[in-house]
This record gives sequence, C-alpha cells and structure tokens, in this order.
Amino acid sequence: MPGAGSTARSYTGRMDRDSFRRHLEAPVGRGPAPDGAASGAAGGAACGDLVRISVRVEGERVADASFAASGCGAALAAGSAAVVLVTGAPVLAAARVGPEAIDAELGGLSPAGRHAAELAADALHRALGAAVAAGAALEPVAGRTLVAMSGGVDSAVAALLCARGGADVAAVTLELWADADNDGDRSCCSASAVRGARALAHRMGLAHLTLDLREAFRAGVVEPFLDDHREGLTPNPCVRCNGHVRLDAMLDLAGRLGASALATGHYARVQATPTGPVLRLAADPAKDQSYMLAALRPPALARLRFPLGELTKPEVRALAAEAGLPVAAQPDSQDLCFLAGTTRAAFLARHGAIAAREGDIVDRDGAVLGRHRGHHEFTVGQRRGLGVAAGEPLYVLATDAQTNRVTAGPREALARSRVVVRGATLHRDGRAVDRVKLRYRSRALACRVAGTPAAGRHRRLELELSEAADAVAPGQTACLMAGDLVVGHATIAAA
Repeated sequence: MPGAGSTARSYTGRMDRDSFRRHLEAPVGRGPAPDGAASGAAGGAACGDLVRISVRVEGERVADASFAASGCGAALAAGSAAVVLVTGAPVLAAARVGPEAIDAELGGLSPAGRHAAELAADALHRALGAAVAAGAALEPVAGRTLVAMSGGVDSAVAALLCARGGADVAAVTLELWADADNDGDRSCCSASAVRGARALAHRMGLAHLTLDLREAFRAGVVEPFLDDHREGLTPNPCVRCNGHVRLDAMLDLAGRLGASALATGHYARVQATPTGPVLRLAADPAKDQSYMLAALRPPALARLRFPLGELTKPEVRALAAEAGLPVAAQPDSQDLCFLAGTTRAAFLARHGAIAAREGDIVDRDGAVLGRHRGHHEFTVGQRRGLGVAAGEPLYVLATDAQTNRVTAGPREALARSRVVVRGATLHRDGRAVDRVKLRYRSRALACRVAGTPAAGRHRRLELELSEAADAVAPGQTACLMAGDLVVGHATIAAA
C-alpha cells in the first residue's frame, strides 16, 4: 500500500499537501456514530469508495460528528475534512459546506481526488437532512423561507425571488427514487439531480439539505401507481405525491428549521378566503400546475408560497439569465420522475406489477379486431398504438384488467356527459363547483355536482357536464373548480 506522501501526491492538485496528509494520517472523527446521531452515506459498489457521515444536532448547532470511509485515501481524508468543517457549526452554516469547502480544507484536490469530496458532501447533506427531520427545532426566524429546489430553472428562480423579497432562504432537495434503469440526469429526484441542485443552491449562497424520502415515496406513490395499473386504472402519481408525501415532508422540515413558509417553483397561486386559503390557477394558463396540487389541504396552503404564480415561463427564464444562473436555458423535465429514461411498460414489468400478456382488442359488440400485449399499455382516449386497421380512426374506449381486454371504437363513443367520481374532497359546498378538469392538460369543462353535497369528504359524487367530455379515464384526478379556484378533488371511478 502506498505511503501517505505518495497518496497525497496522487490526490492533491497543488504543492500544499500538508492538509491532506494531516487528515490522512490522523483523521478527525473516524469511528462509530455518536449517540443520537443521524447518518448519510454516498458511494458504494459502483465506484469502490464509500463515505458515511453521522451528525448529532443539538439546538442550533452540530454538536458532534463522525465518519467512516472505505476505498481510496482521498475518501478517508474527505470524510475527516467534512467532520472538521461542521462540528460545532450552526446547522445552516454546516448546510453551506460543499465539495469546494472540503477541497479547500484538504489543500486542493486533483481531478481524481475531487470525486471523494463530492461523496463526502453527498453523505454530509443526507446526514444533515436526516438529523433535522428526526427532531431538530431551530428557533423561528421572521421571514425565513425554505425553498424546494429540484435543480431546474423554476425552483432556482423561486429561490431568487424569495431572497430578493428579503427572506432568509434555505433550500432542500428531495431524493425520492433510485433505479439503475433510470436516467439520473433526466430525473428531478435522483442522486445526481440532488447533487446538481445542491451545487446550484451553494452557487446562490444558500444553505442546502438533502431529504431522503425514498421509502415514503415508494410506499405512498410508487406502490399505489403499480396497484392502480394492476386494476386497469390510469393513476396520477404526481397528485398523490404533492398532496400526501412530498410537500408535507418539506413543510415539516421547514418548521424544524424555524421557517414559517415553504416556497416551490410551481405555477399556481393561493387565494385567501373567509373560510380559509384555496388554490388558484396560475396567471399563465399554459404553465398552470394547480391540477397537480389539487390534493393539498388548506393548512398546507396557508404555509406555501408560489413565487412564479404571476409569471410566464419566458419571464422566468429571463430572470434566471439576468441573475447569471446556469439553468436559465435548461429544458423542462417531461417524464414522471421515476420513469425517466425508461418506459411505463418496462417499469411495470420490472417492478412486478404486470408482465406482458397478450389479449384481445374488441369493438363495442365484442367482435375481435386484433391483439395487444397487455391492457396496461392503454388508457381511455388513446388512439396511437392500437395496431388495428379500420375504415375510421379507433380510440380506446375501455380496458378490463380482469379479462385483459381492450375495447376500441369511434371517437364519438368516448363522449360522457355524466362522470362518477370517488374519494371526493370538497372545500366548499358542492353548489360552488361550476367547472372540472378531468386531465392535467385538458381545458376545464362547465359542470355541476348532482344533489347538494356539503363541504367535506364524500365516498361518491356525480358530475353533470354541460358538454360531453372525451377520454374520461378511470383513475385520473377530477379537479373541482369554482371559477379559477380549486375547491375540491376526486378520482374518476371505473364505469
């Protein structure tokens, strides 16, 4: 094994190697996690290096820290440097420590050694996020705002606007999914995306925490997504994630950091009313995301801020460019985060939901028109991919998970003037509902709720549409509206 001097020459990029050698020969904090500490790890089999950092938070500060490392000497030195930099530091100061600070503490790393600083920073920020979420309670600070940063232009500009408005801004990025078949650079919640978001936050001078919600995301979003597909439904995982997993966790973290508000880069607005806050459509209808936020409860809305709600996307990009943010021209993410780089059918098969299984494509009378590879590859209203030759365009009218049968027919057969919904929540009396959005990118349709349901939860409601709707897909969210206010939500029931 090479000596410390040889290792220092391999992993340092400048002549000053004393700091690196000191951390390598007498690492600070190497050992088991302190009692009551939370830990984060980075690296592993793929690169051969592993760094684990543990921190114990008391009050406003990191009271104690330790590390363990395996692999190259740079990983060992970087773990020691991270411990030195954060022990005794205020939590939000520790959250500003990134690979640059670790690099500097080690006297300047070579490109080969820089990888170790990145791993140590990854582990540190996971540990800090876990420690704060586990029970930290910083004193409330007037104007402090936690910003959800994905690493894209929208969340970056949301943070920029909050800071310009005088807020004391900290940032958090969620790690929601890890899958070897995903494209980490295209997913907004992978480990590589988290690293990019942290670098952007630090570039903007913000404290940054990583919050690992992979278990909660799998249980609360991915498993229901798989279950719905087994039942032949077309689910909205983003509505479930925003309403019951992601934003709730970040609101809790905001409170623990002494922040009164959580800001996100969503295009939506909040309207104060005498009976409590409700969601309101964004000023730019082309970017409005209120549909995906429809399941948010009023107490959450009271603490949420949407700085982009009055802006258009070109205006947001212009603000980012003026501020010199490197994400100003970054393309928008198009995929569900856990489908980035893969297909829905491949994901369902890989995670044991549905294997390819041939079945019949039939017309409304039951006559066989062709064959398909599985009902889960189709949704109501779909035209492309049927692979059936006919004298007129055919659309998917229904799917049946029990028989693995897909029914196809002409477009006019899709028309529905009554829609049954289940699991409905009304924030207002049902008589307030005058419109409904049945898909994310569809226009709102005039409607009324049958009967006179009161505000609250309802097992089943019927919506009477003023004009027939196409592609009413069971499992999709029905966003219930009064003008441009979101006053409820439900799930479209199977016919």
